[in-house]
Amino acid sequence: MKEVTIVCDGSSLGNGKGKPRAAAVAVLGYRGYWRAFGEFLGEATNQQAEIAAATIGLNKLSEPCKVRVLSDSRYVVETMCGNFRKKANLDWWAKLDKAAQKHQIKWEWVKGHAGHDVQEIVDTLARTTAEKGRVDEKFFDEAVAEIGVQEI
Repeated sequence: MKEVTIVCDGSSLGNGKGKPRAAAVAVLGYRGYWRAFGEFLGEATNQQAEIAAATIGLNKLSEPCKVRVLSDSRYVVETMCGNFRKKANLDWWAKLDKAAQKHQIKWEWVKGHAGHDVQEIVDTLARTTAEKGRVDEKFFDEAVAEIGVQEI
């Protein structure tokens, strides 16, 4: 099985107030090379955006893989590890569960805004996508190019 790393993050500007603008982004790494994927979600909460980010990353894998998923969302990591119960956002969780089915996944929490290079890039991409209301492929490609060839 291929070994892939996914670093994911969601952002919801105005979370819980007015009309939030949310986005989800996943950066996939394989053999030191990286590629970013994202989606503008529109009106979604931060929790929903975090779940969607992991879903996006896993859905981009075309075959069963050994996956290391890094997220700054304890909500996502603890829930997927079975430590938290799924009480809300059940439709979002169902999509993530379906995306995760065929893979061997190790869920890891990474502290946000703590200098983790790839996590910082994913955070910037999610926030910028939420602000712009669309995915900017050129911006994604440029941001991932900053990572270079490296393993996490």
